[in-house]
Amino acid sequence: MSYQHAVVWLDHLRAVVIDFAIDQHHVHLVASETEHRQVHRKSGPAREGGFKAAEDRAFFDDIVAAIGDAREILIVGPGQAKTAFRHDLDHRHANVAKLVVGMESADHPTVDELLAYSKKYFKRIDNLRGV
Repeated sequence: MSYQHAVVWLDHLRAVVIDFAIDQHHVHLVASETEHRQVHRKSGPAREGGFKAAEDRAFFDDIVAAIGDAREILIVGPGQAKTAFRHDLDHRHANVAKLVVGMESADHPTVDELLAYSKKYFKRIDNLRGV
């Protein structure tokens, strides 16, 4: 494994960012300031991903700050939040977007489950690279 990885689990209300090395990890919890309500319409969501632009930019900026200086990033989450976050990275944080090695679907894992999953994921990536 390379020295520092980060996994970001997020939904529309909160994010868990874990940055880790081989023998240590740090957990950062980021909460969205937006009060989201689940709204279902016959015609579909009012806006792609169900996010409000200004509030979510601040939420996504807080997540980017929590990622810190990770060299590789895995984005995980249950719904469209991970896709909206990746889209925001591509458009507003291109230097961080280059570090994303994958996006995976996952419901609501515990911190230990998320850490174990991401270690296994990054080990598999490193094996494919021949590291």
